[in-house]
Amino acid sequence: MIVRLTDAWTEILRRRAASSTGAYPLPVQALLGEMAAAGVLMQSNIKFHGSLILQVFGDGPVKLAVAEIQSDLSLRATATLKGEVPADAGLSAMLNVHGQGRCAITLDPKDRLPGQQPYQGVVPLTDERDQKMNKLSDALQHYMRQSEQLETVLVLAADDKVAAGLLIQRLPVKGMANLAGQQPGEAELYEAEMYEHYNRIATLAASLKREELLTLDVETILRRLFWEEKLQRFEPFVGETAPRFACTCNRDRVARMIQGLGEVEAKEILAERGAIMVDCEFCGAHYRFDTIDAAQLFTTPGAKPPSSDSVQ
Repeated sequence: MIVRLTDAWTEILRRRAASSTGAYPLPVQALLGEMAAAGVLMQSNIKFHGSLILQVFGDGPVKLAVAEIQSDLSLRATATLKGEVPADAGLSAMLNVHGQGRCAITLDPKDRLPGQQPYQGVVPLTDERDQKMNKLSDALQHYMRQSEQLETVLVLAADDKVAAGLLIQRLPVKGMANLAGQQPGEAELYEAEMYEHYNRIATLAASLKREELLTLDVETILRRLFWEEKLQRFEPFVGETAPRFACTCNRDRVARMIQGLGEVEAKEILAERGAIMVDCEFCGAHYRFDTIDAAQLFTTPGAKPPSSDSVQ
């Protein structure tokens, strides 16, 4: 599977640049773009009815980076910084300075059943030998091996115009030998042959360079990598089915968040600032709740709301 995000990715960067915090440092921009591309690839692969949330967090100058992809491939992404990010920073320098970095993938069903909780898998940003990983693709490949038992190759790249990724994954072959009419003794040979095929394809995919992934069209990439292979392409997702930027924030969700703070804390914020102001870190939307708005959030249904002398 291969993805190239252009309009969706540049819209994410545009909104961040227009915010009070300003544009992302280049290493953070590259990381977040790779996360967006990887998230789209994974969501497309599993076809999960709900949101796939990819997070990396740790003990470096990047406190948290998040990419969220819905089942219709609408997506949003953001990162929170707590320090200076070096211009040449890799994954470990941004998130895993003292070995506390983690990568988490959460699957949150759209229509949860009563008592149903999101599924989450978490892996450290270190390999089997406890060595720090310096690329997001290494962390995700490690996650797939540990959590999903699937051999995976990921090539990811992003700049200020394109976020792109290539995914090669070895699907389980158990049972395919019987379906093919082979005898039980031939099953092991069949699986070994399939494994050799996967290794060849994976090695070719891993040879793809960052610059090629960012600048070449899909046809050229496939032709260069797999020129000796028989290719069968599926119709690409374009137009309304293509990945696109979309934010799920709204005033009702912000209101529920304020209710979660509790009435006492809400009143303290109002007394200090005169209003509760909430900005969405994903899209930059501004939400303002004044004294009347906030009081209504904590008014018992059926009770008379507080009055105001002002006219709006």
